[in-house]
Amino acid sequence: MEDIEIVELFWSRDEKALKEVDKKYNHFCFNTAWKILENREDSEECVNDTWFRAWKSIPPVKPSILSAFLGRITRNFAIDNLRKKYAAKRTDLHMENKNTEIMWEVELLNGWVANSLEKHIEEKELIQLINSFLGKLSEKDRDIFIHRYWHMDSVADIAARHKVSKNSIKSNLFRTRNKLKKLLEREGYFI
Repeated sequence: MEDIEIVELFWSRDEKALKEVDKKYNHFCFNTAWKILENREDSEECVNDTWFRAWKSIPPVKPSILSAFLGRITRNFAIDNLRKKYAAKRTDLHMENKNTEIMWEVELLNGWVANSLEKHIEEKELIQLINSFLGKLSEKDRDIFIHRYWHMDSVADIAARHKVSKNSIKSNLFRTRNKLKKLLEREGYFI
């Protein structure tokens, strides 16, 4: 079933929408959560929470790209779940054990964005600014940045994808984060 038809089912409050979205996007959303949580039960819970949030959000929201809409919801649930585990200092937190670096990087970026949202502009303007920033990056730099901070891929996976060293990817991410920070400062997002 096409995404437009699924969205229309949501709009008409037809419960078939949930079956169709599960059939079409379960694997995609589960993998999105899995990359962050590496826990089957938590990932499945995020997917179920995503369907419930989509049911509550459509209408009034009418997503133009259903996969991106669902992926964003799933990712946010997974990150929230990870933060709760991190705050509770549970021992099964894979990112703490395997890669605390990404948690620090994501929190740093989230801090910049949250600070910007609270103090200066509405969400849509910030999204436009970040989209513009990403649009000006080279295809390679954009791919590295998005795969690290949206898809939560490991530095090793990104290095293998681009056939470069892990240090090269780390340097690239450092430079790109600094460019984003400078842009946000220049636009008045930091005091």
